[in-house]
Amino acid sequence: MDDLVFFYPTGHEAHYEPGHQERPERVEVIRKAFEKAGWWEIYPRLDPLTLPIKITHTIHAPEYLDYFRKASNLGAHLDLDTYTTTATWDLAFKSAGGAAAVGQYVWQRKAKKGFALTRPPGHHTTHNRGMGFCLLNNIALTAEFLIQEERAQRLAIVDLDVHHGNGTQDIFSKRVEVLYISTHQYPLYPGTGAINEHGAGIGHGTVINIPLPPFSGDKAYRSAMEKIIIPALNRYMPEMILCSVGFDTHWKDPLANQLLSADEYGKLVSQLCRWADTYSNGRIALFLEGGYDLEAGAACAQAVTAALLGQNWQDTLGPSPDPESTAWQTVIQEVCKINDL
Repeated sequence: MDDLVFFYPTGHEAHYEPGHQERPERVEVIRKAFEKAGWWEIYPRLDPLTLPIKITHTIHAPEYLDYFRKASNLGAHLDLDTYTTTATWDLAFKSAGGAAAVGQYVWQRKAKKGFALTRPPGHHTTHNRGMGFCLLNNIALTAEFLIQEERAQRLAIVDLDVHHGNGTQDIFSKRVEVLYISTHQYPLYPGTGAINEHGAGIGHGTVINIPLPPFSGDKAYRSAMEKIIIPALNRYMPEMILCSVGFDTHWKDPLANQLLSADEYGKLVSQLCRWADTYSNGRIALFLEGGYDLEAGAACAQAVTAALLGQNWQDTLGPSPDPESTAWQTVIQEVCKINDL
């Protein structure tokens, strides 16, 4: 069994718009950081799977997929922020297929852990709309692939991006097979992810949002992990953890106002790994979402990968130079109370 498996989105550079924050360099600095750490050549990189139509149509409405395909053929925007090129349709499906390949490889215990460098990112894509730089919901498609093809019954998606994964929540909020937990800055794009969003119907209680105020940092995220995320996992007992890792929580990121350090990001993933090792046969995989400062992205990617491998790592960027607000303490208390944690 391999200790780690990667997916790298070969050809992703063709999804590019000059001046846009969601740019190919985001992945390339991570690849170079892995090369520097000596990880890139020794661990397998998987080819993408071809996702069955029944899975893609479960997660995304056929009408949306048709609209996305036509937009990509023209290289048109889906909205003001979400661009396509004539290569984007194929690249998005390769990204989603690569995510599913990593998920399956870890599920089948061919690798202990996995990290899919999914680009374009995905967690804002709802059932019927691409938005927020996202075209296909990579992590949702992976979860559905595991449910339909590998007969998974309980999966947890932990979303550590600075933005709420409204698309992932939208897709699974009325279902019981997926527990969705999100830490995110609030208020911030896309404006969803309030404390009182719990899921609906039979899915009520399978959504937990932790909307942290601006200038929350290491202490806030550590508290969220220890007081909310781990207890929620203990209650739900998923068979595998899928983690949306967006490195825009880092204090250097230009699109948000959180103060997380790369070192603490690694510690958060270490806690998830320890839980998985104890309760879900070690099954955990990471899926790249946002993160728009290149130096911070490289550092955070190294930190979480070292956590997956159980290796020590030195954070050269250090903690935020700005003081952390304490406003998050009330939010943590409210989330614990409303979710009976």
